[in-house]
Amino acid sequence: MGRLFGTDGVRGVANSQLTPQMAYKLGKAGAEVLGRQKHKSPIIVIGRDTRISGDMLENALAAGVMSAGGNVIKAGVIPTPAIAFLVGEYGADAGAVISASHNPFEYNGIKFFNGQGFKLSDAIEDEIENLILNDNEEAFAAAEQIGTVSCKEEQARELYVRHVAKTADGDFKDLKVVMDCANGASYRTAKKIFGAAGANATFINCEPDGTNVNKKCGSLFTQNLGEFVKKGGFDLGIAFDGDADRCLAVDENGELIDGDMIMAILAQRFAAEGKLRGNMFIPTIMSNMGLFKFAEKNGFNCYPTKVGDRYVLEAMLRTGARLGGEQSGHMILIDYMPTGDGELTGLLLAETLLLSGKKASELKGVMTVYPQVMINISATPEMKEHLSD
Repeated sequence: MGRLFGTDGVRGVANSQLTPQMAYKLGKAGAEVLGRQKHKSPIIVIGRDTRISGDMLENALAAGVMSAGGNVIKAGVIPTPAIAFLVGEYGADAGAVISASHNPFEYNGIKFFNGQGFKLSDAIEDEIENLILNDNEEAFAAAEQIGTVSCKEEQARELYVRHVAKTADGDFKDLKVVMDCANGASYRTAKKIFGAAGANATFINCEPDGTNVNKKCGSLFTQNLGEFVKKGGFDLGIAFDGDADRCLAVDENGELIDGDMIMAILAQRFAAEGKLRGNMFIPTIMSNMGLFKFAEKNGFNCYPTKVGDRYVLEAMLRTGARLGGEQSGHMILIDYMPTGDGELTGLLLAETLLLSGKKASELKGVMTVYPQVMINISATPEMKEHLSD
Protein backbone atom coordinates (compact mmCIF):
# COMPACT_ATOMS: atom_id res chain seq x y z
CA MET A 1 0.00 0.00 0.00
CA GLY A 2 1.36 3.44 -0.92
CA ARG A 3 1.61 6.54 1.19
CA LEU A 4 -1.75 7.62 2.65
CA PHE A 5 -1.00 11.30 3.16
CA GLY A 6 -0.69 13.58 0.17
CA THR A 7 0.11 17.28 0.23
CA ASP A 8 -3.35 17.97 1.69
CA GLY A 9 -4.18 15.05 3.93
CA VAL A 10 -5.77 11.71 3.04
CA ARG A 11 -8.26 11.82 0.15
CA GLY A 12 -10.32 9.44 -1.91
CA VAL A 13 -13.81 8.46 -3.02
CA ALA A 14 -15.96 8.30 0.11
CA ASN A 15 -17.02 4.82 1.25
CA SER A 16 -14.73 3.27 -1.34
CA GLN A 17 -11.20 4.60 -0.94
CA LEU A 18 -11.86 6.72 2.13
CA THR A 19 -14.00 4.42 4.26
CA PRO A 20 -15.36 4.79 7.81
CA GLN A 21 -12.79 2.18 8.85
CA MET A 22 -9.99 4.36 7.49
CA ALA A 23 -11.43 7.45 9.19
CA TYR A 24 -11.59 5.52 12.46
CA LYS A 25 -7.97 4.40 12.09
CA LEU A 26 -6.87 7.96 11.30
CA GLY A 27 -8.63 9.24 14.40
CA LYS A 28 -7.19 6.56 16.64
CA ALA A 29 -3.64 6.80 15.28
CA GLY A 30 -3.77 10.60 15.29
CA ALA A 31 -4.85 10.68 18.92
CA GLU A 32 -2.18 8.14 19.88
CA VAL A 33 0.64 10.10 18.22
CA LEU A 34 -0.52 13.50 19.42
CA GLY A 35 -1.20 12.18 22.91
CA ARG A 36 2.26 10.66 23.08
CA GLN A 37 3.78 14.00 22.10
CA LYS A 38 1.80 15.92 24.72
CA HIS A 39 1.95 13.19 27.39
CA LYS A 40 -1.78 13.58 27.90
CA SER A 41 -5.14 12.82 26.35
CA PRO A 42 -5.34 15.13 23.35
CA ILE A 43 -8.24 17.44 22.52
CA ILE A 44 -9.05 17.47 18.81
CA VAL A 45 -11.43 19.93 17.10
CA ILE A 46 -13.26 18.39 14.15
CA GLY A 47 -15.02 20.28 11.35
CA ARG A 48 -16.38 19.33 7.93
CA ASP A 49 -17.85 20.69 4.74
CA THR A 50 -21.29 19.94 3.28
CA ARG A 51 -20.65 16.61 1.53
CA ILE A 52 -23.15 13.85 2.17
CA SER A 53 -20.35 11.61 3.45
CA GLY A 54 -19.30 14.17 6.05
CA ASP A 55 -21.54 12.90 8.86
CA MET A 56 -20.38 9.33 8.37
CA LEU A 57 -16.68 10.17 8.33
CA GLU A 58 -16.97 12.70 11.15
CA ASN A 59 -18.49 10.13 13.50
CA ALA A 60 -15.96 7.46 12.53
CA LEU A 61 -13.05 9.86 13.00
CA ALA A 62 -14.39 10.99 16.38
CA ALA A 63 -14.86 7.37 17.47
CA GLY A 64 -11.24 6.64 16.64
CA VAL A 65 -10.03 9.63 18.65
CA MET A 66 -12.12 8.63 21.66
CA SER A 67 -11.03 4.98 21.50
CA ALA A 68 -7.47 6.19 22.08
CA GLY A 69 -8.55 8.37 25.01
CA GLY A 70 -8.77 11.65 23.14
CA ASN A 71 -11.57 14.16 23.54
CA VAL A 72 -13.42 15.68 20.58
CA ILE A 73 -14.93 19.12 20.02
CA LYS A 74 -17.32 19.01 17.06
CA ALA A 75 -17.52 22.31 15.16
CA GLY A 76 -19.91 20.98 12.51
CA VAL A 77 -20.06 22.41 8.98
CA ILE A 78 -17.45 25.15 8.97
CA PRO A 79 -14.63 26.39 6.68
CA THR A 80 -11.27 24.66 6.89
CA PRO A 81 -9.43 27.77 8.15
CA ALA A 82 -11.90 28.02 11.02
CA ILE A 83 -10.55 24.77 12.44
CA ALA A 84 -6.97 26.05 12.23
CA PHE A 85 -8.12 29.14 14.17
CA LEU A 86 -10.30 27.28 16.69
CA VAL A 87 -7.49 24.97 17.78
CA GLY A 88 -5.94 27.97 19.51
CA GLU A 89 -9.24 29.37 20.77
CA TYR A 90 -10.11 26.12 22.50
CA GLY A 91 -6.59 25.32 23.66
CA ALA A 92 -6.78 22.07 21.70
CA ASP A 93 -3.87 19.89 20.68
CA ALA A 94 -4.96 19.44 17.08
CA GLY A 95 -7.71 20.00 14.56
CA ALA A 96 -9.10 17.78 11.84
CA VAL A 97 -11.09 18.76 8.76
CA ILE A 98 -13.24 16.42 6.69
CA SER A 99 -13.32 17.86 3.18
CA ALA A 100 -12.09 17.30 -0.35
CA SER A 101 -11.89 21.02 -1.00
CA HIS A 102 -12.68 21.81 -4.67
CA ASN A 103 -13.37 18.20 -5.72
CA PRO A 104 -16.80 16.74 -6.58
CA PHE A 105 -19.07 15.57 -3.76
CA GLU A 106 -18.24 11.87 -4.06
CA TYR A 107 -14.68 12.59 -2.89
CA ASN A 108 -13.78 13.41 0.67
CA GLY A 109 -10.64 13.83 2.71
CA ILE A 110 -9.22 14.16 6.20
CA LYS A 111 -6.42 16.53 7.12
CA PHE A 112 -4.97 17.54 10.47
CA PHE A 113 -3.68 20.77 11.98
CA ASN A 114 -1.32 20.93 14.93
CA GLY A 115 -1.76 22.98 18.11
CA GLN A 116 -0.55 26.14 16.33
CA GLY A 117 -3.05 25.75 13.52
CA PHE A 118 -0.43 24.64 11.00
CA LYS A 119 -0.62 21.45 8.96
CA LEU A 120 1.22 18.50 10.49
CA SER A 121 4.85 17.98 9.60
CA ASP A 122 5.80 15.09 7.34
CA ALA A 123 7.42 13.38 10.33
CA ILE A 124 4.22 13.37 12.39
CA GLU A 125 2.14 12.30 9.39
CA ASP A 126 4.61 9.43 8.90
CA GLU A 127 4.12 8.36 12.53
CA ILE A 128 0.34 8.32 12.10
CA GLU A 129 0.61 6.49 8.81
CA ASN A 130 2.98 3.86 10.18
CA LEU A 131 0.55 3.03 12.98
CA ILE A 132 -2.24 2.54 10.43
CA LEU A 133 -0.23 0.57 7.87
CA ASN A 134 1.23 -1.68 10.58
CA ASP A 135 -2.35 -2.35 11.69
CA ASN A 136 -1.53 -1.50 15.29
CA GLU A 137 -4.51 -2.45 17.46
CA GLU A 138 -2.81 -1.76 20.76
CA ALA A 139 -3.26 1.23 23.04
CA PHE A 140 -7.03 1.23 23.29
CA ALA A 141 -7.95 3.44 26.21
CA ALA A 142 -9.08 1.74 29.42
CA ALA A 143 -12.83 1.92 30.04
CA GLU A 144 -12.51 4.86 32.43
CA GLN A 145 -10.22 6.75 30.00
CA ILE A 146 -12.39 6.62 26.88
CA GLY A 147 -12.75 10.11 25.41
CA THR A 148 -15.90 12.19 25.09
CA VAL A 149 -17.51 14.54 22.55
CA SER A 150 -18.74 18.09 23.04
CA CYS A 151 -20.74 19.76 20.27
CA LYS A 152 -20.05 23.47 19.88
CA GLU A 153 -21.23 24.18 16.35
CA GLU A 154 -22.89 27.56 16.88
CA GLN A 155 -20.23 28.82 19.27
CA ALA A 156 -17.41 27.69 16.96
CA ARG A 157 -19.00 29.43 13.99
CA GLU A 158 -19.49 32.64 15.96
CA LEU A 159 -15.89 32.70 17.22
CA TYR A 160 -14.57 32.30 13.68
CA VAL A 161 -16.94 34.86 12.14
CA ARG A 162 -16.05 37.44 14.78
CA HIS A 163 -12.33 36.93 14.21
CA VAL A 164 -12.51 37.33 10.42
CA ALA A 165 -15.00 40.20 10.46
CA LYS A 166 -12.82 42.35 12.70
CA THR A 167 -9.88 42.26 10.24
CA ALA A 168 -11.58 44.92 8.10
CA ASP A 169 -13.09 48.20 9.24
CA GLY A 170 -14.01 49.87 5.96
CA ASP A 171 -17.46 51.22 5.19
CA PHE A 172 -18.88 48.55 2.90
CA LYS A 173 -22.40 49.88 2.48
CA ASP A 174 -21.74 51.28 -1.01
CA LEU A 175 -20.09 48.10 -2.29
CA LYS A 176 -22.31 45.90 -4.42
CA VAL A 177 -20.80 42.42 -4.27
CA VAL A 178 -21.79 38.82 -5.06
CA MET A 179 -20.56 35.85 -3.02
CA ASP A 180 -20.55 32.39 -4.62
CA CYS A 181 -20.38 29.96 -1.70
CA ALA A 182 -20.13 26.83 -3.89
CA ASN A 183 -22.85 25.12 -1.81
CA GLY A 184 -20.04 24.51 0.62
CA ALA A 185 -18.80 25.27 4.10
CA SER A 186 -19.06 29.06 3.75
CA TYR A 187 -22.82 29.09 3.11
CA ARG A 188 -23.53 30.31 6.66
CA THR A 189 -20.34 32.11 7.65
CA ALA A 190 -19.99 34.30 4.53
CA LYS A 191 -23.38 35.88 5.18
CA LYS A 192 -22.42 36.70 8.74
CA ILE A 193 -18.93 37.99 7.93
CA PHE A 194 -19.98 40.29 5.11
CA GLY A 195 -23.18 41.19 6.90
CA ALA A 196 -21.14 42.37 9.88
CA ALA A 197 -19.09 44.51 7.49
CA GLY A 198 -22.28 46.15 6.22
CA ALA A 199 -21.75 45.06 2.64
CA ASN A 200 -24.54 45.26 0.08
CA ALA A 201 -24.02 41.60 -0.66
CA THR A 202 -25.88 39.00 -2.67
CA PHE A 203 -25.19 35.34 -1.94
CA ILE A 204 -25.54 32.55 -4.48
CA ASN A 205 -25.07 28.78 -4.31
CA CYS A 206 -25.90 28.69 -0.61
CA GLU A 207 -28.26 25.71 -0.67
CA PRO A 208 -26.15 22.61 -0.03
CA ASP A 209 -27.88 19.25 -0.35
CA GLY A 210 -24.85 17.02 0.21
CA THR A 211 -24.27 16.36 -3.48
CA ASN A 212 -24.07 19.82 -5.10
CA VAL A 213 -20.88 21.14 -3.50
CA ASN A 214 -18.68 22.72 -6.24
CA LYS A 215 -21.19 21.62 -8.90
CA LYS A 216 -20.87 24.20 -11.68
CA CYS A 217 -20.28 26.88 -9.07
CA GLY A 218 -17.64 28.35 -6.81
CA SER A 219 -14.00 28.98 -7.59
CA LEU A 220 -13.84 26.30 -10.30
CA PHE A 221 -16.62 27.89 -12.33
CA THR A 222 -16.07 31.63 -12.15
CA GLN A 223 -17.54 32.11 -15.64
CA ASN A 224 -21.00 31.64 -14.15
CA LEU A 225 -20.25 34.17 -11.41
CA GLY A 226 -18.85 36.56 -14.03
CA GLU A 227 -22.08 36.50 -16.01
CA PHE A 228 -24.10 37.10 -12.83
CA VAL A 229 -21.92 40.08 -11.86
CA LYS A 230 -21.99 41.64 -15.30
CA LYS A 231 -25.75 41.28 -15.74
CA GLY A 232 -26.50 42.57 -12.25
CA GLY A 233 -24.19 45.58 -12.37
CA PHE A 234 -22.15 44.45 -9.37
CA ASP A 235 -18.78 45.94 -8.39
CA LEU A 236 -17.15 42.64 -7.52
CA GLY A 237 -17.80 38.91 -7.42
CA ILE A 238 -16.07 36.59 -4.96
CA ALA A 239 -15.99 32.78 -5.28
CA PHE A 240 -15.03 30.20 -2.67
CA ASP A 241 -14.45 26.48 -3.00
CA GLY A 242 -16.14 23.72 -1.00
CA ASP A 243 -14.19 24.23 2.22
CA ALA A 244 -13.63 27.98 1.69
CA ASP A 245 -9.85 27.91 2.01
CA ARG A 246 -9.43 29.53 -1.40
CA CYS A 247 -10.86 32.63 -3.04
CA LEU A 248 -11.02 33.84 -6.62
CA ALA A 249 -12.85 36.92 -7.84
CA VAL A 250 -14.28 38.59 -10.93
CA ASP A 251 -14.31 42.28 -11.77
CA GLU A 252 -17.33 44.39 -12.77
CA ASN A 253 -16.97 43.12 -16.35
CA GLY A 254 -17.12 39.50 -15.23
CA GLU A 255 -13.41 38.95 -15.93
CA LEU A 256 -11.30 36.74 -13.67
CA ILE A 257 -9.13 38.05 -10.84
CA ASP A 258 -7.01 35.01 -10.00
CA GLY A 259 -4.80 34.25 -7.02
CA ASP A 260 -1.71 35.84 -8.55
CA MET A 261 -3.59 39.09 -9.16
CA ILE A 262 -5.03 39.06 -5.65
CA MET A 263 -1.54 38.55 -4.24
CA ALA A 264 -0.21 41.50 -6.24
CA ILE A 265 -3.12 43.70 -5.14
CA LEU A 266 -2.69 42.82 -1.46
CA ALA A 267 1.11 43.08 -1.63
CA GLN A 268 0.84 46.61 -2.95
CA ARG A 269 -1.67 47.58 -0.29
CA PHE A 270 0.22 46.02 2.63
CA ALA A 271 3.51 47.56 1.46
CA ALA A 272 1.91 51.00 1.40
CA GLU A 273 0.63 50.40 4.94
CA GLY A 274 4.01 49.16 6.19
CA LYS A 275 2.63 45.66 6.83
CA LEU A 276 4.69 43.67 4.33
CA ARG A 277 7.74 42.52 6.26
CA GLY A 278 10.89 42.54 4.16
CA ASN A 279 8.78 43.83 1.28
CA MET A 280 8.34 40.18 0.30
CA PHE A 281 5.72 37.60 -0.56
CA ILE A 282 5.79 33.90 -1.40
CA PRO A 283 4.25 32.65 -4.70
CA THR A 284 4.74 29.22 -6.26
CA ILE A 285 6.63 28.12 -9.34
CA MET A 286 3.26 27.95 -11.16
CA SER A 287 2.56 31.66 -10.70
CA ASN A 288 2.25 33.68 -13.87
CA MET A 289 5.36 35.43 -15.17
CA GLY A 290 3.42 38.66 -14.82
CA LEU A 291 3.54 38.34 -11.02
CA PHE A 292 7.34 38.12 -11.05
CA LYS A 293 7.54 41.09 -13.44
CA PHE A 294 5.24 43.01 -11.07
CA ALA A 295 7.55 42.22 -8.15
CA GLU A 296 10.66 43.26 -10.08
CA LYS A 297 9.10 46.52 -11.27
CA ASN A 298 7.86 47.50 -7.81
CA GLY A 299 10.84 46.40 -5.75
CA PHE A 300 9.23 43.41 -4.06
CA ASN A 301 11.17 40.34 -3.00
CA CYS A 302 9.41 37.13 -3.95
CA TYR A 303 10.68 33.62 -3.40
CA PRO A 304 8.74 30.99 -5.39
CA THR A 305 8.26 27.59 -3.81
CA LYS A 306 6.82 24.22 -4.79
CA VAL A 307 3.11 24.00 -5.57
CA GLY A 308 0.98 23.40 -2.50
CA ASP A 309 -0.11 25.74 0.27
CA ARG A 310 1.86 23.76 2.86
CA TYR A 311 5.07 24.59 0.97
CA VAL A 312 4.04 28.23 0.74
CA LEU A 313 3.53 28.27 4.51
CA GLU A 314 6.86 26.56 5.16
CA ALA A 315 8.62 29.21 3.09
CA MET A 316 6.74 31.98 4.89
CA LEU A 317 7.77 30.65 8.30
CA ARG A 318 11.35 30.26 7.10
CA THR A 319 11.64 33.77 5.63
CA GLY A 320 9.28 35.71 7.88
CA ALA A 321 7.04 36.69 4.96
CA ARG A 322 3.51 37.74 5.93
CA LEU A 323 1.83 37.07 2.58
CA GLY A 324 1.93 34.05 0.29
CA GLY A 325 -0.34 32.14 -2.01
CA GLU A 326 -1.16 30.28 -5.17
CA GLN A 327 -2.70 31.16 -8.50
CA SER A 328 -5.57 28.82 -7.58
CA GLY A 329 -6.67 31.22 -4.83
CA HIS A 330 -5.08 29.83 -1.68
CA MET A 331 -3.91 32.97 0.09
CA ILE A 332 -2.10 32.84 3.43
CA LEU A 333 -2.23 36.04 5.47
CA ILE A 334 -0.32 34.83 8.46
CA ASP A 335 -0.89 37.91 10.62
CA TYR A 336 -4.58 36.97 10.66
CA MET A 337 -4.77 33.22 10.07
CA PRO A 338 -2.27 30.30 10.14
CA THR A 339 -3.62 28.78 6.92
CA GLY A 340 -5.31 29.81 3.67
CA ASP A 341 -8.68 31.49 4.23
CA GLY A 342 -10.97 32.36 1.32
CA GLU A 343 -13.41 34.50 3.29
CA LEU A 344 -10.63 36.51 4.92
CA THR A 345 -9.03 37.02 1.50
CA GLY A 346 -12.33 38.06 -0.04
CA LEU A 347 -13.04 40.53 2.75
CA LEU A 348 -9.62 42.17 2.49
CA LEU A 349 -9.83 42.27 -1.31
CA ALA A 350 -13.22 43.99 -1.09
CA GLU A 351 -11.85 46.46 1.46
CA THR A 352 -8.84 47.16 -0.76
CA LEU A 353 -11.21 47.90 -3.64
CA LEU A 354 -13.06 50.42 -1.47
CA LEU A 355 -9.89 52.07 -0.20
CA SER A 356 -8.47 52.40 -3.72
CA GLY A 357 -11.49 54.24 -5.09
CA LYS A 358 -11.00 52.29 -8.31
CA LYS A 359 -13.03 49.78 -10.23
CA ALA A 360 -12.01 46.15 -9.81
CA SER A 361 -10.84 46.02 -13.44
CA GLU A 362 -8.48 48.91 -12.73
CA LEU A 363 -7.29 47.46 -9.44
CA LYS A 364 -6.21 44.17 -11.02
CA GLY A 365 -4.25 46.17 -13.60
CA VAL A 366 -1.31 46.33 -11.18
CA MET A 367 -0.20 43.08 -12.81
CA THR A 368 0.03 42.21 -16.50
CA VAL A 369 -0.90 38.60 -17.24
CA TYR A 370 1.45 36.81 -19.62
CA PRO A 371 0.36 33.88 -21.83
CA GLN A 372 0.75 30.67 -19.85
CA VAL A 373 0.22 27.00 -20.66
CA MET A 374 0.28 24.19 -18.10
CA ILE A 375 0.43 20.56 -19.17
CA ASN A 376 -0.24 17.72 -16.71
CA ILE A 377 1.60 14.46 -17.17
CA SER A 378 0.98 11.16 -15.39
CA ALA A 379 3.66 10.03 -12.95
CA THR A 380 3.97 7.19 -10.45
CA PRO A 381 4.85 8.04 -6.82
CA GLU A 382 8.39 6.79 -7.53
CA MET A 383 8.70 9.10 -10.53
CA LYS A 384 7.42 12.05 -8.49
CA GLU A 385 9.96 11.37 -5.77
CA HIS A 386 12.76 11.25 -8.34
CA LEU A 387 11.57 14.42 -10.09
CA SER A 388 11.44 16.34 -6.80
CA ASP A 389 15.08 15.59 -5.97
